[in-house]
Formats: sequence, structure tokens, C-alpha cells
Amino acid sequence: MESSRNKKRGYEQSVEDEADGMPGSKKSKLPALASVIVEALKMDSLQRLCSSLEPLLRRIVSEEVERALTKFGHAKLAARSPPPRIHGPGEKNLQLHYKTRMPPHLFTGGKVEGDQGAAIHVVLIDTNTGDVVQTGPESSAKLNVVVLEGDFNEEEDDDWTKEHFESHEVKEREGKRPILTGDLLVTLKEGFGTLGDLTFTDNSSWIRSRKFRLGLKVSPGYCDGIRVREAKTEGFAVKDHRGELYKKHYPPALHDEVWRLDRIAKDGALHKKLMKADIVTVEDFLRILVRDPQKLRNILGSGMSNRMWENTVEHAKTCVLGGKLYVYYADGTQNTGVVFNNIYELRGLIDDGQFVSLESLTHSQKTLPDSGLHEHVFAFRYRLIPW
Repeated sequence: MESSRNKKRGYEQSVEDEADGMPGSKKSKLPALASVIVEALKMDSLQRLCSSLEPLLRRIVSEEVERALTKFGHAKLAARSPPPRIHGPGEKNLQLHYKTRMPPHLFTGGKVEGDQGAAIHVVLIDTNTGDVVQTGPESSAKLNVVVLEGDFNEEEDDDWTKEHFESHEVKEREGKRPILTGDLLVTLKEGFGTLGDLTFTDNSSWIRSRKFRLGLKVSPGYCDGIRVREAKTEGFAVKDHRGELYKKHYPPALHDEVWRLDRIAKDGALHKKLMKADIVTVEDFLRILVRDPQKLRNILGSGMSNRMWENTVEHAKTCVLGGKLYVYYADGTQNTGVVFNNIYELRGLIDDGQFVSLESLTHSQKTLPDSGLHEHVFAFRYRLIPW
């Protein structure tokens, strides 16, 4: 039994010795092959991971780019505006422009005018040079005035198409007269033109933006073969003429009733307070504002906030005073006197019969009229002599 165990132990020992005696290259191949297999599996897994992530990454990048474009308005331009035209070498690039700004609102039945009653001027520009087109057949072209939607918001440097422009023209409502009547044709002279008498017959309250724009385009039969980009004004509201009865004036006139000033409603509480204090016109308002602004502020009272007060005063000061001057002489010799404008602002002095302008007065001379002289002059205002 014991000999059998010894034989088995000897056999196992001999196998181990033979294994130890084998060449080392054959023994080391097993771990090297395992490493290769592991590395191959790793590489295959990485490639599969990359392949599976690629579509996801592409979609994320695409969404981020689209979001950025939308943020900066490119998506909107691509959706609404046609692609810009590419002008060939030597091709004319002409554009019409309105040179006059429009007021914030107009009234039906009234004359269409620019800001502060200005005439509405137009011009034809060569955008390649920035110059007015004063020669050639285009410089004397005829133009049509049209009404546009107020939300036609393309910027001035956008190169829209004629079809795109005309798609924003506003036509009259069913059963109504044409929105704009009068002289709808403008003839350029050396590249310049002026709109004639025009009148709105309908208000703009039924338009989505509640505003109109004036548009301008070349009449059929002119500038054939040449693209002339149309013009548009700023948006403005058109109100029914009934509102003109309560319209504020910009700028106000001296003889305007005082309710024409901002923040003072006709027949309202503030208007009644001013009337009670014999402040009837804008001129009356300005005269007491110059003499005693605190008194005027007290007359209006708490019903007018500080913000309202600032708006009203600012509007009143835009009044055009004209060049009329008055002199108050201290005595009958007319050698010494004080020169005022028609709202009693100091304009200069008469010293020894000579006029000294406000800019030339010394500090002490400037303070002289403020030392009670305003009230004295006002009390004896019938003695003011036109100068």
C-alpha cells in the first residue's frame, strides 16, 4: 500500500519536472494570447460604443446649432424672407427711400403729413455708391404710393422681392372706400420727389399690428429690366377724425388752449384748475412757469404727479416762441430798460440807450430781473412796449 503511494507520488513529481523542463516560449504563450484576446475585446467594444454614440452626438450638435440660429433670428429670416439677390458685376442696385419721419399717429380725413407737419420727401439711391440717382431714365420715374401692414418689419438693408413687398399691401375692407385717397402718384425729378395731398379714409384698428406704413414702388412701364427696391416708412396708427378734437399738438403753439399740453385732459380736473387760475392758453402756462414755477405746481396740486408735471413742462417748452420782444422801461427817458420775450424770459437790458444781449450781461445784471422785477413787470404788463 505504502509502495503504491510512493509510486504515485513519484509519477506526479516526474510530470512536474518534465513540465519545468519544457522550453519557456511554449509556457509563456498562454498569458500572451489571453492579453491579446482581452485587448481585442476592448477595442471591439470601444468601436461599437463610438458607432452607437455617433448618431446621438450628431443630433445634439444639430439641435444646438439650430437653437443658436433661432436665437439670433436667422430661422425667422429663412422662414419669412426670400434669399438675397446676388448682383452681378456692373448691375445697378437702386433703392427708394423715404427721407421724412412719420408722426406716431394720423387721423382719417386729415392731410397725411410727416413729423411736425413736414412734407414727405422721397429719394432714389444707388446703393453701390450711396449717391442720389440724378441722371438717366430712372431719375424721372413715376412711383405709386401704397399702404402697407404695420408689421412689415424687414430692416432697411434687407433685399426683399417685389412679390414679397406687394404681399404686405393693405386693401380696403369690404364695402369701404380705398384706404388712401388723393394724389397716389409721385414723379421723381433728378432722383427726388415729394408726396402730394393724401388722406386716409379708414383707421388702422382692424389690422393685427393696429398700424399702417406708407409704401412706395415704381409704376408699371418704368425702369423695365432694372430692379428698384421699394421704400417703406415707420409704422404709425391712424385714428378716426373724432379723436382729432382732443389731439395734442407737437409742438404746441402759444395760442393753443392749455389742454393741448400732455397730461392735461380737456375739461378734466387739471384743466379746470388752470382755467380757475386764468391760465387759458399755452402762453399763459409758460409765463407763470417762468415767473413762479412753484405757484404753478401748487395750482395743479396732488392730482398731477411729479412724473406728469415733468412731461407737461417738457412738452410746453417745445413751443415755438417766435422772435417778438418787449421792453419795460424803468423811467420815461427810455435810457434804461429790460428786454423780455413774450413769456417774460429775460433777453437783455437797455443800458444808456444801448441794447446789451443776455450773453453779454454780467452776473449781477442777470440777477437784477430776478429780484422782484418779474412780478413788477407783470403787474404793469400794459407798459411793455413791442421792440
